[in-house]
Amino acid sequence: MKNLLRLAAGAFVGTAIAVGASGAIAQDRGTIVYLIPTLLDEFQTTSQEAVEFVFGEMGFNVETLDANNRADLQLTQFEDALALDPTAVILAAVDFNAVAPGVEAANAAGVPVIVFDRQVRSTEFALTSVSGNVDIGRISGREIVRLLTEKNGSASGKVLQILGDPGDNYTLDIQIGAEEVFAEYPDIEVITDAALNWEASNAADIAENTLLTDSDIDLIFGHAAHLTDAVKAVLEANGKAPGDIMMVSSNGAPVGLANIREGWLQVEVEQPLFAQVWGMAKFIDLILAGKELEAGTYDVLGLEGTLTIEEWGPNLALPGAAITPDNVDDSTFWGNLVTPEAAPDPLPVE
Repeated sequence: MKNLLRLAAGAFVGTAIAVGASGAIAQDRGTIVYLIPTLLDEFQTTSQEAVEFVFGEMGFNVETLDANNRADLQLTQFEDALALDPTAVILAAVDFNAVAPGVEAANAAGVPVIVFDRQVRSTEFALTSVSGNVDIGRISGREIVRLLTEKNGSASGKVLQILGDPGDNYTLDIQIGAEEVFAEYPDIEVITDAALNWEASNAADIAENTLLTDSDIDLIFGHAAHLTDAVKAVLEANGKAPGDIMMVSSNGAPVGLANIREGWLQVEVEQPLFAQVWGMAKFIDLILAGKELEAGTYDVLGLEGTLTIEEWGPNLALPGAAITPDNVDDSTFWGNLVTPEAAPDPLPVE
């Protein structure tokens, strides 16, 4: 087996039982392989913990393969995954197109592939569980309108929008939602640039260069918390105090919550990591039974998820939420790094 990294504490391939975090013992239901893109950020490490907890509680063994952010390695890991004769594969893709041959090999072998977080639209999947990114953009846009109105007395002002990598559907969908809101307010001017490869240093450069020519920026909207954290350093270097230039970002990372507490960031719109994981567990029994998933709304950890049937298969979109100084300590936000103890709630197979 090439490049196999066993990371799951409590994942015992070949054992007869699985012991969940609650101490309950379930019959071994086989192996789920989780193809994770990297372990270099808290979103990924928290996702790993949540996936292993939820599916462990359901009686599955979980094997996590870390691609170290390499598309070629992840494609090879599909071979490793299929060699384990898995019950299913969970995929968080490094590259949306490069991974397609591995998915097609799994489909040909009758192994369902579930996409987590990083949406792939180039081939067909048993399920995609993602955040509702266009709606996250809308929430961000409405929060920006509120902040500008509170500052300027009307919905007016100048916004610097810093996208992530323009090849990533996550940032493009957020842009669509936010700009849909901005279009309703002609007195809000938006300057947009992209931090290629989601590099924080690129976001810092964008902010620094923009402030040289547009010193009247009211608010900076970064599409991830680590981007606005890099911008914070630029503002400090330019003698700005927290709140002099407002900031909003949109993924819910711990650094974003820390910057809210320090006053640098006014709003962080959360990507609902935990609901995305629990959403996969909700449908896993139906998927393994070969049942068709029905479009509609489903309760997932108290959120209303929307399942639609797309060209790439069933797509579960889960709503984000605005984090502000008033609710920043709420432990349900993934950025506070408290994995829920809620039991998985799979739909029954009839």
